[in-house]
Amino acid sequence: MNQEVLLNLLQQNPFALAPMAGISDRAFRTFMRQMGCGVVFTELVSATGLKFSSEKTRRLMEFDPLQHPVGIQLFGEDLDHLAEAAKIVEQMGADLVDLNFGCPVPKVVKKGGGSAVLKDLTQVQKVFRKVRKATAIPLTVKIRTGWDESSRNSKEVTQVAYDEGLTWVTIHGRTRAAGYSGSADWDYITEVKNNARIPIIGNGDLTTSSLAIKRLTSSGCEGVMIGRGCLKNPWIFQEAKNKFLHQNLPIERDFLKVFESLEEHYGKCVSEKIILLQLKKFAAWFSSGYPEASNFRKKIFNLQDLTSLKLFIKEFYTPLKDQVPLDTSGESFLMGGHG
Repeated sequence: MNQEVLLNLLQQNPFALAPMAGISDRAFRTFMRQMGCGVVFTELVSATGLKFSSEKTRRLMEFDPLQHPVGIQLFGEDLDHLAEAAKIVEQMGADLVDLNFGCPVPKVVKKGGGSAVLKDLTQVQKVFRKVRKATAIPLTVKIRTGWDESSRNSKEVTQVAYDEGLTWVTIHGRTRAAGYSGSADWDYITEVKNNARIPIIGNGDLTTSSLAIKRLTSSGCEGVMIGRGCLKNPWIFQEAKNKFLHQNLPIERDFLKVFESLEEHYGKCVSEKIILLQLKKFAAWFSSGYPEASNFRKKIFNLQDLTSLKLFIKEFYTPLKDQVPLDTSGESFLMGGHG
């Protein structure tokens, strides 16, 4: 897929699925595409792991035909490894390579990967140039606003990205030092967008479809990236797309069908043990804002077989079909490591 086609698809559906460690796996990406999102991204993939042919690393990159356009997100500090990994991504048939300059996790940044790259604009340019030369498919990057408040440099990074031929820059509205505390700074994202010569995708705290539309419109960004919002509301992309296109298409809010679909997707690619774990996680996240959600989350992780789990999910979610959940955007259990 070339850059022009990819940008046209972004115009048609500007609501991208964020790469989330331990969540954005093959089955979940396919499910989210069916639920209406635009571009999907894998969770971050180690370029060095690919270099040494890690089977676990390669499994993170697997995708279904339904997922197009799909981006594979790479991280690492070795330029040669990143370039080789980008070639592998292209050979696999993915639509774009996305570089991770945003991960705040210590084990990533202490080696010079993730958001640590942002501390050195010369290194930023070297990475962009090396990877850009290695592949013909679109190249994008996801960044933080900077390493800390005293060194926010998204304007400079986006200029380098433009100079080196990247397709877009995704900005999470927090510094690396902030982690996931406080609120995403959309005023700063807007400021960067107003000065950028390259398309910008905004990211951070998009917990409802109305907020996603508001941020998309007010910031002027070409797209927005949703992470934690879809872990509390699996219909968020359909809702946002309806509002964006001024449509009134019906949305069937049936949690039981959601879990049936998730089970089907996971059953195609993982063991029953993994299906059990993933369904527990999504059931816990989706319960946010509903009565007795806290007790439900405590009990669900004690269940040890799929039959009991499905029965418990059915008993909890069946009465909720017509209920509206409370706003729980400040709940900490959804903060770490996502979006």
